[in-house]
Amino acid sequence: MKILITGGASGLGESITRTLAKNSSNTVYFTFSQSSAKAQQLEAEFNNTIALACDFADEKAVETLAQKIAELKLDVLVHNAYSGDYLKTHFHKIETGNFLTDFKVNVMPVVALTQAAINSFRKQKSGKIITVLTSALADVPPVGSAVYTSNKAYLAKLTEVWAHENAKFNITSNSVSPAFMETAMTSGTDERIKEQMIESNPAKRLLTTEEVAEAVAFLVNDTTQINGKDFVINAGDKLK
Repeated sequence: MKILITGGASGLGESITRTLAKNSSNTVYFTFSQSSAKAQQLEAEFNNTIALACDFADEKAVETLAQKIAELKLDVLVHNAYSGDYLKTHFHKIETGNFLTDFKVNVMPVVALTQAAINSFRKQKSGKIITVLTSALADVPPVGSAVYTSNKAYLAKLTEVWAHENAKFNITSNSVSPAFMETAMTSGTDERIKEQMIESNPAKRLLTTEEVAEAVAFLVNDTTQINGKDFVINAGDKLK
């Protein structure tokens, strides 16, 4: 399979890249922006990986990548990249401009790349879109997560639209919604909050990026009968 992972050089993205690259029959393209050293390391470790530099804050760079998607003849597009903090401050204290800035960087590139992918998928009459969301959408969002969760909620509805509009072309759209993980994006989280998360988690530990990567790998290889579904990964915490 030919797979493109956005933000695939660090954090959860790196785990997804590594997991999918272990299958030598896959060709794994992944984007990076700040993590050039890690990108080079992945390419050196797996000869079936190809790094693509793309700053999602640069509209021209995103447009160039979108145009390249047709050339890649992808089978799978994995939306993982996210730029910004998981937690900021209370909603009423956030500058309104922050919402627009983060939306432009974290939602509009997904729109552009997915449009390009769907156009390609429809021609080949097959394709899979996998989007990383958050388990915060399945529960009360944590304090300070207004910008992050609003972006993810927007993408959550888009994943359903993609599934509905493209099913007859053998194209699926699914998502994974992981609980809190320790990554660079969440590194500023107070240790006391982490301890509370561990205590409230049925497994009594935090979710790992490797576990989420395995869920993504399942969706990469699953049947087209699984479509329009969101897989919440939180050890069954606060089931409804």
